[in-house]
Amino acid sequence: MRLFYASASPFASKVRMAAHHCDIELEPVSTDTGAEPADLLEANPLGKIPALVLPDASALYDSAVICDWLDRQSGHALVPQDEAGWLLCKRIEATADGVVDGAILSVYEVRFRPEDKRHQPWVDKQMRKAWRGMDVLEGAIGSLGTQPTTAHFAVAGLLGWFDLRFKGQWEERYPGLKAWIDGFPAIFPAYEDLKPKA
Repeated sequence: MRLFYASASPFASKVRMAAHHCDIELEPVSTDTGAEPADLLEANPLGKIPALVLPDASALYDSAVICDWLDRQSGHALVPQDEAGWLLCKRIEATADGVVDGAILSVYEVRFRPEDKRHQPWVDKQMRKAWRGMDVLEGAIGSLGTQPTTAHFAVAGLLGWFDLRFKGQWEERYPGLKAWIDGFPAIFPAYEDLKPKA
């Protein structure tokens, strides 16, 4: 199975960590979404990563959908099946993904818009969303436990990406998250290889 990804993508990192945890082998295909390559668009008409091409040549896209598929294939190695565990896992995953959604828009505003076209109030609004989500994660991270789930991989992908894009802007504000990600390789050693990288 081929996974279209970029090394810096927190969403792709989340999927790669989840697949590794499930012992499901994926062939990573490094992809420049800006170039809109035909094979990516065939897998995902939205042109976004990650996108996973399955053995029957059909495709899945969106990291949450791919991780849910991996969970089903692995006999639920990623998502607890009791109601309380499921709710916690999915709530933290959605929060982490939402933090990235807000923060990445602020990054794109600087990366892709000329300075005279940037709208700082809009950027500020996106980052307020991200920081509110980080506040929630700071309070919830202690409840995750040590058995890796999709929630673990979503938070790890997010924090690895924050370390690339917002280094020095979050660590002191969120000591619980900083301590958690510093300790994550002890429970998931593959993090060092699979975390977002420039």
